[in-house]
Amino acid sequence: MTEPTPAAQTSDNAESSGVAVLDRAFSLLAAFSARDAALTLTELSKRTGLYKSTVLRLLSALEHGGFIRKLADGQYAIGPQPLRLASIYQRSFQVGHVIEPILKQLSVATGETASFYVRHEDKRVALFRVEPSRAVRASVEIGQEYAVAQGASGKVLLAFSLPAAPEFQAIRERFWAVSYGERDPETASAAAPVFGVNGELQGALAISGPRARLAPSGAMYEACRHVLEAAREATMALGGLATQYAQSLERLTVESFDATTAVLAS
Repeated sequence: MTEPTPAAQTSDNAESSGVAVLDRAFSLLAAFSARDAALTLTELSKRTGLYKSTVLRLLSALEHGGFIRKLADGQYAIGPQPLRLASIYQRSFQVGHVIEPILKQLSVATGETASFYVRHEDKRVALFRVEPSRAVRASVEIGQEYAVAQGASGKVLLAFSLPAAPEFQAIRERFWAVSYGERDPETASAAAPVFGVNGELQGALAISGPRARLAPSGAMYEACRHVLEAAREATMALGGLATQYAQSLERLTVESFDATTAVLAS
């Protein structure tokens, strides 16, 4: 068996060290939540578990690259580069020109927050979002990751992802899903899938709002119809087939909705 040469070992160690540095830098960026406008050095050290000296070195490199900004008061905030990359990420799906106008129409029609989610491993990411003008509404952050196993949009993404899981067969048949307080106990939502050419799943279109306003049977029934119609429009615009939506809308009556939600609640 041939032993690795010292030069090869040095190269491997350097590569491992470089990966570790990147992991630490990513952990600093991930330390910022949607609620954090800025964080102190002490707080970043606490959240990442890194020494302050290490955090300072990494912040300097991230600031140089435009990923971090140092503010006048000494705190640190996210820089402009993540926004540029987020824009590239959005455009890579090539659906924004279709989805965004539909979300605006959906939000106006329902008076609730309309969002479009895509799946990333075990998370769902809010790619686009339109919020209503009303003061009390469901808050969805663009780019925010949520557990894919929670919420109506998560159920839709799981139901129509491959391989098909048998526990989501009912959602695949009816083409819609609802959620009552799964991610946030005060929020309810309804969602439907959006497809492109060749029947490829593009994402999940969702309506979400305060549970007290959206959870009553009549309100959620109307939300399901609105989201199905919007998803059908988006699918047609993206070159997909809309036959299943028409069938789902035809089957979706007040009586069938109440029966389905009664089973879900049992």
